[in-house]
Amino acid sequence: MTLAIELPADQHGTGNWLPVCDPSTLVPGRGVAALLPDGTQAALFLDRTGHPYAIDNRDPFTGAYVLSRGLTGTANGRPFVASPLLKQRFDLETGVCLDDPGVSVPVYRVREVGGEG
Repeated sequence: MTLAIELPADQHGTGNWLPVCDPSTLVPGRGVAALLPDGTQAALFLDRTGHPYAIDNRDPFTGAYVLSRGLTGTANGRPFVASPLLKQRFDLETGVCLDDPGVSVPVYRVREVGGEG
């Protein structure tokens, strides 16, 4: 199996699923960055229950591609990653900054694809 993220919809309104990594490369609480075809980056995370998340890797406060290196946690039941630079927390499900709700990062849907056989 491979984890794939859904890229933004094309002109026909359908998104494309891009395989990005083997699920075994993700460790709960630690992120992994993936380079996307358009040159942007996604940050992938796995929570302690095995649920994967993917958000944009670019910290909107600094412009640095570092969110995959952030610390993960929960606040009021919401999974988040805290930027390693200025410590703003981003909801892994919605991309909204928990410390400044007027700021957000793009979120990607994640699913397992492929298999053997």
